[in-house]
Amino acid sequence: MPEGHSVHRIAKQFAVNFVGHRVAVSSPQGRFADDAKRIDGHTMIAAKAVGKQMFLEFDNELWLRIHLGIYGAWDFAGDISIDPTIASANGRMGQTNQRGTANQTGTVLDEAGENSLHSIGAPRRTRLRMSESEKVEADIDVFPPEPIGQVRVRLLTDTAVADLRGPTACEVLDPAEVDAVIAKLGPDPQVDDGPEAEEAFVAKVRKKPTSIALLLMDQSVVSGIGNVYRAELLFRARQNPHTPGKLVPEDTVRELWRDWVHLLRIGVETGQMMTMDDLDEESYRRAMAKREDRHWVYKREGLPCRVCGTHIVMEELGGRKLYWCPKDQK
Repeated sequence: MPEGHSVHRIAKQFAVNFVGHRVAVSSPQGRFADDAKRIDGHTMIAAKAVGKQMFLEFDNELWLRIHLGIYGAWDFAGDISIDPTIASANGRMGQTNQRGTANQTGTVLDEAGENSLHSIGAPRRTRLRMSESEKVEADIDVFPPEPIGQVRVRLLTDTAVADLRGPTACEVLDPAEVDAVIAKLGPDPQVDDGPEAEEAFVAKVRKKPTSIALLLMDQSVVSGIGNVYRAELLFRARQNPHTPGKLVPEDTVRELWRDWVHLLRIGVETGQMMTMDDLDEESYRRAMAKREDRHWVYKREGLPCRVCGTHIVMEELGGRKLYWCPKDQK
């Protein structure tokens, strides 16, 4: 399932390539046809993410709400421009499509395509898949391309198209309904990383008997954290994942929030869930290129802890896999 950094990056794609444009909305699959008519032909005026949910606003006071869930993904095609707030200081991303190497700006491209948005250039007619990972699939010769597979909704402008497949949620809402959805979500550092957001997170965690590992995945407690960030945050705090929230020291709870602010910012900027700090240049390049060199404990079950050498444990908790070090997080 895409974690918070991915959804924020997708929202930025819409902000750059769709906001301010009249959008033709259709449902090639047919399942979204009635709702598509409600926003078809209107101008998109805003795109934002809160945690794992994205909201696209149109000029008729209606919003398209998307929750990708486990299987959802967006395909972008056309003259796609990189979000300038993600681009490097020289304002242009490299044109190379080679994986596992640095592009012209020094960004290291992930060999599995996790941050391949950086290889697009600005702009270039191409097709781009965005879900938990980002992958440039191919250049295109005809625009718009024909829909591929079961496309729930297609958003089309004169220059760009976005096709959505397999979402958990896809619906048109009015402003009050949007507010009601957002009100149920915990704080998101990309929306608000101020003291009030931190206090809201601390207060919720400190009153719960639920384990801290489950609380970090509860979107009503904090928005955007998924399996990868959950495991890494807890290891970085040296926190036992089974400790009830109300028994976790307040300083540790605050540390978890501030570290989430830090890691989410890195994820949005780079497209990768980089959770290791203070790496030398070679180690950093290796980690950015290969995700197994990027994490402390995630998917490292049976391997020695990078700090103490104890074998990392994997267990099922709340229907999801939890990775942790039984010595450093005891």
